Amino acid sequence: MRSHLVPGLALLAGLGVSHPASAQQHGAPAPNIAKPNMVLQQVVEGLPTDDKQTVRVMTATFKPGDKTVYHTHRFPVTVYVLEGTFTLELDGRPPITVKAGEALVEPPKVPMTGYNRSTTEQTKVVIFYVSANDTPFLDLMSH
Repeated sequence: MRSHLVPGLALLAGLGVSHPASAQQHGAPAPNIAKPNMVLQQVVEGLPTDDKQTVRVMTATFKPGDKTVYHTHRFPVTVYVLEGTFTLELDGRPPITVKAGEALVEPPKVPMTGYNRSTTEQTKVVIFYVSANDTPFLDLMSH
C-alpha cells in the first residue's frame, strides 16, 4: 500500500531541508530553520488514481449550532480545525470531535453531517479535497 501525505502538507514537506553552510560564512549566525508540525498522518483509501486530479482548499465558518447538510464525498476529505470544535457524525459510527489545531479525514462514500455543537463559540475549518476532475465536492443524501 502506498503512503499518501495529507493533501496540502505535501507543499510543506520541503521546509525542513537545510542548505550548505553558505549563510554561516564569516561568522554569521545560523538562520532559524522552519520545520513543519505533523498534525495528522493517516493511510487512506479511495483517493483518485487518474493522471490528473483537482485539489480544493476551502474554508468554512460554523456559527454556534450550525451544521452541514447530510451528505457523502466521493473521495476522502481532510478537515483541519482553526478555531473552536468540529463534530462529525458518520452513519453507523460514534461521533468524532476535533478541536482547534487538530485534523481528521472524512472517509469516502459514508453518509455524514458535521456540527458546531457549541452554543457560544464559532468553529472555523480548512478543508482539503483531492478529487477526480469535474467531481462535485459533496453529494446530498436524503435521511
